Amino acid sequence: MKKKSNTLTFMLLVLLVGAGAFLAWMWNTSRGEDIEDSQGSSSSDITSSLTSSQPEESESSSSSDSSESTDPTSDQDWALMLVNKDHPLDADYTVDMLQLDEGYYVDARIYDAVQEMLAAARAEGLSPLVCSAYRSYERQTVLYDNKVAEYLAMGYGEAQAKEEAARWVTLPGTSEHQTGLALDIVSSSFQVLDNRQADTPEQKWLMAHCHEYGFILRYPSDKEDVTQITYEPWHYRYVGKEAAKEIMEQGLCLEEYLES
Repeated sequence: MKKKSNTLTFMLLVLLVGAGAFLAWMWNTSRGEDIEDSQGSSSSDITSSLTSSQPEESESSSSSDSSESTDPTSDQDWALMLVNKDHPLDADYTVDMLQLDEGYYVDARIYDAVQEMLAAARAEGLSPLVCSAYRSYERQTVLYDNKVAEYLAMGYGEAQAKEEAARWVTLPGTSEHQTGLALDIVSSSFQVLDNRQADTPEQKWLMAHCHEYGFILRYPSDKEDVTQITYEPWHYRYVGKEAAKEIMEQGLCLEEYLES
């Protein structure tokens, strides 16, 4: 009788231990799922937090992202952006940029093309020098106001001073330099922005070869009536290789090319 009682007691203990182990397993499993969900949520929150801490992308930056998988030297809408007094940019227009060796900045999408063109010119024994590239709206305002002041000092009336200044320095918001797609290049041996720049070996080479790298001479001497900008034999603009070849070979300016 005593042996039978001991057997029953042993079986009862086995059942109790088994039940306890089962309940413990169920609790741990449930807790593990809760922890996993919590970690997944935390990871998502961190990613979201990191993303939101980055600068908000402008329309131009989004355009850059969408073209990352394409050849940056092919013709893209962003490369053919027309900026002039009839097509101004907003004061807060921004773009992703990279710094050139000279310290100036350009649109990151044309950085390689700029470097390749300058390197090719130097390989020919020339000394091109970038003297201006990206300029902010604020910087363009300073340059324009300074030019107006020069004409006022020469005795021009205010209206005439502004009109003359705009022939040499574009109005804020209407300068291609604000896009990061334009740059001024001079000969390191003649760093003067006047028509004599066209006679330097550097400019002669650039005018003949810039299209091979996606650039055009933006303001030719025979297109002032179209561009409304005085001849600038130092101002180059990236438009993409295909468009650049057509523009330079056909003797067009960007306005004419976009209208054709």
